[in-house]
This record gives sequence, C-alpha cells and structure tokens, in this order.
Amino acid sequence: MASVAAALQERGFKVTGSDENVYPPMSSFLQEKGIALKEGYRAENIPADADVVVIGNVMKRGNPEVEAVLNRKLFYLSLPEVLKNYFLRNRHNLVVTGTHGKTTTTALLAWIMEKAGRKPGYLIGGLPKNFDQGARLNDSKYFVIEGDEYDTAFFDKRSKFIHYLPELLIVNNIEFDHADIFKNLDEIKLSFRRLLNIVPQNGMVLLNGDDPKCVEVAKDCLAQMIEVGFSKNCAQRIREVAYSPEGSRFKLGEETFEIPLVGEFNVRNAAMAAMAARFYDVPKLKIDTAFKGFAGIARRLELRGEARGVKVIDDFGHHPTAVAHTLQALRHRYRGHRLWAVFEPRSNTTRRAVFQQQLPDALKLADGVFISQVARLEQIPEDERLKPEKVVAAITKAGRPAFYERNADAIVDRIIPMLRPKDAVVVFSNGGFDNIHEKLLTRLREL
Repeated sequence: MASVAAALQERGFKVTGSDENVYPPMSSFLQEKGIALKEGYRAENIPADADVVVIGNVMKRGNPEVEAVLNRKLFYLSLPEVLKNYFLRNRHNLVVTGTHGKTTTTALLAWIMEKAGRKPGYLIGGLPKNFDQGARLNDSKYFVIEGDEYDTAFFDKRSKFIHYLPELLIVNNIEFDHADIFKNLDEIKLSFRRLLNIVPQNGMVLLNGDDPKCVEVAKDCLAQMIEVGFSKNCAQRIREVAYSPEGSRFKLGEETFEIPLVGEFNVRNAAMAAMAARFYDVPKLKIDTAFKGFAGIARRLELRGEARGVKVIDDFGHHPTAVAHTLQALRHRYRGHRLWAVFEPRSNTTRRAVFQQQLPDALKLADGVFISQVARLEQIPEDERLKPEKVVAAITKAGRPAFYERNADAIVDRIIPMLRPKDAVVVFSNGGFDNIHEKLLTRLREL
C-alpha cells in the first residue's frame, strides 16, 4: 500500500490515507514522500473531492471510511485493481505464483532482470536484500510481481493475481492453504484455472511438471507452456543437483547453474527464474552474475545471530511443506549440527486443525521440536483449533524429543539448558513471535 501510494504521488496524484496504527518505517517513508497519513478511521478523513478511493484488503463493512465511501457513492478500487489500471497495462508482466517459493522466485527474477539492465518494476511480498525496498513502480517495460492467491478485497473475493495481466506466468506448486477464505483444495485450483485462462497466446506459462495439481489445472490453457522439474516428463529437466554448505549447483537442460541458496525447493525456484529470464532473451552470463550476487530474502533461512556456538535462524515458513523443505535445506547448510525447530501456529491455516496430521511429519525432520500455544486462539472454536499437545505427542512417539510451551519466554527457559555448541535453532513463524530470536541470543550470551 505504501509503495503504491508513493508511486501515485510521483505520478501527480494528491494522495492521503488512513491506518489503524501509524508507525515507522511506513509512517516515515510516507512523510518523506509528502503523503498525509491519519491514524484511525473516520468518515471525514476522505477528502470531499476524492477522485478514487483505494480500499485495502483488511478493510471490512462497518469500518467508518468504508461506510462513507458507499454512502457517498464514491469511485473505489482494490489495491490489485489500482496496480492493473495504473501500473501494469501495456507492460511485460512476469507473475510468480504458487503456495510456496513465490517471494524468493520473484526476488531472484527481478534481480536477474536488474543485472541484465532491464530496470524492471517489481512488487515482492518480502524484503529482498538486493534491493532497498520490496517494491519499485517505475516506467520500465518489464514488471515482476508476486502473484498471491489470497482474496482481493471485501467486495471482490477473487484472488489478487487475477488482476495482474500476466504475459509470463510461473506456477511453482499448488497446495491447500488460506483456510480462512478457501474451503478446500478445489477452490484454490479454480483460482489458478482462472489465472491460466487469461495468459495470452503469445505469452508463456512455466509450470512445475512434478506437481500433478499444476499439470491438471493447466490442461486447457491456450498459452505456450513449458514444464520444469526433476521428472522425466518435464521439457526442461533439473538434473545433477549437488549441495554444499555454501549453496547448490544444478543442470537445467544442458546448462549448469550455481546459486548461493540451499535445498531442492530453492533449486526449483532458481530454475523457474532462469527459464523466465530466457523467455526475455537474457544471456546466461547475466543470469549467472545475478545468481552469484543474490543475497536472499529477510526471514527466509535468515541467520539472526550466533552465541556460544549456537546458531539462531529465522524462517517465515508456516505450511508443513515449507517447514519440511526448510529443515531439509538446513541439513545441507549446517552438516554435523543438531537441528532444533521452534514453531508458532500463527497463520490462519495452521491455527486450525487442517494440518494436525501433516505438521508432526514435517517437524520431526528436526532433532528436537518446540511448539507454542495457538496464536489468538480465542478467535477459533475449540473443535476447529490445532491441538499442539497432539503434535508434540506424535513427534515424541516417532522418537524425537518434543515439547509444548505456552509462549516464547517459556520456550526460551526450557530450551536454553538443552543447547550446546554446534546446535542450530530455526524459528518458524509468520509473525514476530515476541522477538524470541533476540531473547534466545541474549540468554545464550549471558551463560
């Protein structure tokens, strides 16, 4: 929202806005751009002469500004519609989708296009370390955008990515997620079918050929399509993968690539980004240069610090598949280390019992596991809620030590005496988890 507001201001619009809590870095970023930001929602915040009102994804009926917009019959748009109408038309839009890997693949692809001199616009759902911000809305011919399947607004329940006018579309994988808005996997597959249905015939779809769900939803797509993956049926096959603590090497077709990222899922992300760049005639040398200099994403396998020989790692993973992939990748990066997983059930899906069976299978890939109380548990009926105690019991039964503690402080108190040099603790949460990473490092330094 902030990046789009700033970009609209630069294009000559006069922009104002409201938010419930106004704080840095967003507040200072907007102030620097000369954008007036009001704290709290009031009908009078909307100027009398407003031409367009952009209604954010979290706004609901009953919000005083939403009600004022409807009562005054003002012209309103969702954020994805603003992107479509003011930034994406007449561009080459490279849209990256899938349940997992979107942010890393989008950042990789944007960085390749940058190193190739294309100066792309981009919108990335995380903080890419190669760029100073998560979005750049410029006048380049190319726009690289993370395509989220989450819904658009309270008045438009289609997925956001439907609005992104894809010329090149990457479909990394399809799994069930977002249990708060999708009833089942079929509803998610329908969203992807709608997206594939709007890729033009002179466009390109890069599909995970190893995922039967991807292949299924794309079967009626009229655009050119290339399946990318490890299996023999893939037109662009990933082969001869080798991992080291420093990164991964793989062959795609007859060409060899190296990336400073670990794990099979990152090899696939890189292969998709390389194939997308090829579609726009980026030379291999430029792709290699971009891969070599790729610095990663904040909160994706991010080493937050080390104390007393114990590494503390932050990861955004919350879906069981992402958790399992991350733990497998850490085995390559930290060979010979004991690996502890600390998991906060915080996303709208993991707070529910949807993954009650899958979570233990993913977490038991660690040498020891801690799980906290379900976040905001009062919002979910007890019979629909994840049962962390059952997750712990299933992991213990599989022969791994596992513990349930209510909060971050209790986890820190319990894990500290168990830690020893050459341990790695990875914290899985899509929130701040009460700053558990710094609490762990502080306590270790005090020992």
